[in-house]
Amino acid sequence: MMQKSNELPSGVLLIDKAPDMTSHDVVAIARRQLNMKKIGHCGTLDPMATGLLMLVINRATKIQDLLMSEDKTYVGTLTLGATTSTQDKEGEIQEEKEVAEFTKEDLKAAFDKYTGNFEQIPPMVSAIKKDGVPLYKLARKGQVVKRDPRPVFVNNYQIDRVALPEVDFTVDCSKGFYVRTYAHDIGQTLGCGSHLSSLRRTRSGKFTLERAVKVEDLKVANREELVNSFISLAKISLMRGA
Repeated sequence: MMQKSNELPSGVLLIDKAPDMTSHDVVAIARRQLNMKKIGHCGTLDPMATGLLMLVINRATKIQDLLMSEDKTYVGTLTLGATTSTQDKEGEIQEEKEVAEFTKEDLKAAFDKYTGNFEQIPPMVSAIKKDGVPLYKLARKGQVVKRDPRPVFVNNYQIDRVALPEVDFTVDCSKGFYVRTYAHDIGQTLGCGSHLSSLRRTRSGKFTLERAVKVEDLKVANREELVNSFISLAKISLMRGA
């Protein structure tokens, strides 16, 4: 039997999401292990993506939008030479081109184009709504509709490894940033096309993976262990300088 929400602990639980599961899957596991219904998540991670997923529990759901508005850090891999229907490795290959022997300077010039303030056209697989219908639902029906560009910001990036056709990178970006579109656009700039082949979120605002609970541990943890892992609302307020 579930307790009343005002009797339940509140806070943020940081999870290190495993691949091949949805963000909703993680919420469902947390609800079961904590025996609590009022749990949401901040910033959806696609099934292929891993890393930091913030769960807001009980009264912390009230600051969900606040937490989602903060900038984030991702590490990823883009694969040059092929574009896909979803801009990542999960989609169908649309076009393949030969990959030139790009130097790190060539790659840096392409990445530099997407630094600071610029605009992205959201992918068709996003949750943005067109006439009340999420784009990804239209995409499943094979429909492609016009999307308006959206302002985004990249504070910093780093090229971590070059092993053509793969390029590993780290990017610090604003809320509402699509890393798959970033990978796609860099490929377009280089003239050979590209798609996102791996993605891991390592930071959201002041929160990192350092205190994150792995999904395999979440599945077997008891309620008390998980509650002890919560970051309290008071601590969050201090961390955010509120």
